[in-house]
Amino acid sequence: MKKTIKVILLILSAIVVFAAAFVILLTVTEYRPDDVESVSVVTDGETAEQGVGTVRIVTWNIGYCGLGAGASFILDGGEGNGSPESEEILSEYYTGIKQTLSTLDADILLLQEVDSDSSRSYGFDEVSALQSDLGLTSSAYALNYSCPFVPFPLPPIGKVNSGILTLTDFEISEAQRISLPCPFSWPLRTANLKRCLLVCRIPISGSDRELVVVNLHLEAYDDGGGKEAQTKMLLKILEEEHEAGNYVIAGGDFNQTFPGSLDTWQIKNAGYWTPGVLDRSSLAEGWCFAYDDMLPTCRLLNQPYDPDDPLTQYYVIDGFILSPDVELISVETIDADFSYSDHNPVLIEIVLS
Repeated sequence: MKKTIKVILLILSAIVVFAAAFVILLTVTEYRPDDVESVSVVTDGETAEQGVGTVRIVTWNIGYCGLGAGASFILDGGEGNGSPESEEILSEYYTGIKQTLSTLDADILLLQEVDSDSSRSYGFDEVSALQSDLGLTSSAYALNYSCPFVPFPLPPIGKVNSGILTLTDFEISEAQRISLPCPFSWPLRTANLKRCLLVCRIPISGSDRELVVVNLHLEAYDDGGGKEAQTKMLLKILEEEHEAGNYVIAGGDFNQTFPGSLDTWQIKNAGYWTPGVLDRSSLAEGWCFAYDDMLPTCRLLNQPYDPDDPLTQYYVIDGFILSPDVELISVETIDADFSYSDHNPVLIEIVLS
């Protein structure tokens, strides 16, 4: 009996030592970006022009080409760690995303969950592929998730390097990564996302003003406080840019429903993930949300996509914020039928007035 107890104690001690060493490793290697960082820009685009024609902008969370119709995810009440079952499925989703984007004829693309080197996407460099395949001349990319090994859920996600990507045919004169508040404390923080804004500056021909385009992906799996703090910081930055005389457009995945959209796309099971709610009154005078709630922009990953299941959960959490001098011509959620991502793209047409 004493020998058995000793063996058990040795095994438990080894587990504790291993766990402690692993936490130390994650702490030492934790991604700690500065509050504001310059982002490398690839640019060979044209200067935007004030008041000449419309500008078409698309936002799409592409789910690292891994969250198409066949996907479910344990944190949404489904199964698995979100990685597609094979590289062939990943390739199928990537091809569908690329082709869909190619048909939208956008001047600016704001993409979220774009992997550069992650286990869940089989090491495929989606950033370089999209830069090459879509033919847009300017781009900027900012990491918002970088960890050598994410140990949760089960099976573990593994290595992640992922972020937000802005692509355009306009000239980008400068791009910055601005860190958003992180709601998680140590040690959970070490293997979690470090959310950010990707701020790109596009010169306006014949003007001292700039078009400031902000790509964003706000907090998802928090208690709500993280989304609130991040949204507050986002709005402050947008207002400061407008006060400096610039046109301002922010677009992306807010992980919050837009005003009134819950009336159309109701929460069917409060036990699953539920988004926050954006407040129209939080916007300064003249600012507006731009979204289309005629179609959902996101589905819950509690099961593979089944449009015939009445319990399939939909949301409208992707869209834009526009400053007062940006005139909205149209906004449309593109029905990609969640074939290649758990989100649908959203397209706006605007004029700089």
